[in-house]
Amino acid sequence: MKPRITGIQQLGVGVPDVVEGWKWYNRNFGMDVKIFDEEAVAQFMLPHTGDLPRERRAMLVINMRGGGGMEIWQHTGKTPQMPSFQIQLGDLGICAGKMRTDDIQRTYRDFQEKKLSFLTPVTKDPSGNPHFYVKDLYDNVWEFVQEGYIFDGRKGTNGGVLGATIGVKDVEESLKVYRDILGYTKTIYDTKGVFEDLSGVPGGECTMRRVLIANDFPDQGPFSPLFGPSQIELVQVEGREPRTIFEGRIWGDPGFIQVCYDIVDMDALREFTKENGFPFTVDSSKSVADFDMGEAGGNFSYIQCPESTLIEFVETTMVPIVKKIGLVINLKGKKSKKPLPRLILKALALKREKI
Repeated sequence: MKPRITGIQQLGVGVPDVVEGWKWYNRNFGMDVKIFDEEAVAQFMLPHTGDLPRERRAMLVINMRGGGGMEIWQHTGKTPQMPSFQIQLGDLGICAGKMRTDDIQRTYRDFQEKKLSFLTPVTKDPSGNPHFYVKDLYDNVWEFVQEGYIFDGRKGTNGGVLGATIGVKDVEESLKVYRDILGYTKTIYDTKGVFEDLSGVPGGECTMRRVLIANDFPDQGPFSPLFGPSQIELVQVEGREPRTIFEGRIWGDPGFIQVCYDIVDMDALREFTKENGFPFTVDSSKSVADFDMGEAGGNFSYIQCPESTLIEFVETTMVPIVKKIGLVINLKGKKSKKPLPRLILKALALKREKI
């Protein structure tokens, strides 16, 4: 069976304090459903953690309006190391997270009331779509984009993760991953210049090539109705030498650490990425039958893009909803492309925590 990439499961965000970080994203971005909260050793990530196993704490949190979640990740065995320079658009790696909203003006007003730190007003991207930029308490840049997909619209003013903006050395080289492996085959725009809508965003004054790509919403895989469609924007700057976002640091230090995709059939995916020139750099299924993620379970792998971005793949096998009464999503041994019933997915709202 051909591997199926069913949507962005989460955007990894390294933070200096996971509890502080979750409180902020919960209160301000509506990421209030906690899927897991686990303290462990990142024993399989040695290629990206200086060849040493690293103690860490990680939370996976989602927004029930739809979209990918966030994996809020903190080194606990060492002091998390902040970047030593101002990260700018076009620096190599994930330089901004994209979040979805079906009502951009309502979200903007909500954030004004919350006194968030805006980088731009509501403006339009090169395709004419409304968006704006804010930064969080750790100076990470977040773009909120007008996008109509909603999973459960009962609470909140914005949804979860729509995608990411990624700085690259060479757009064409990086498309070998984002288009040919991840399936972003629709080009929304491909344009070059200095862009007024980026005025106020660090690095936004530079000449750059911007390529916004999207996938055909697969609506396949157990969790695909929750994730919805996604987008990736590739940025290649001119006139300055871009720096690697994790220069002098390791994976898991503060900043955007990975884009993670939910998948069906890890074995088929392993062969597919290898055939396309990007073999797994990390593969938990080679060591354990089912990786324990606190209360949840599954297996994960990574590939590394030409510009250095890490892409994670997760094949989920278990997600508890209400463990006390045995309400659990159990996918062990199943490689179905069929979406779970929306009623079951909406039951994840029982895990909502307002803090």
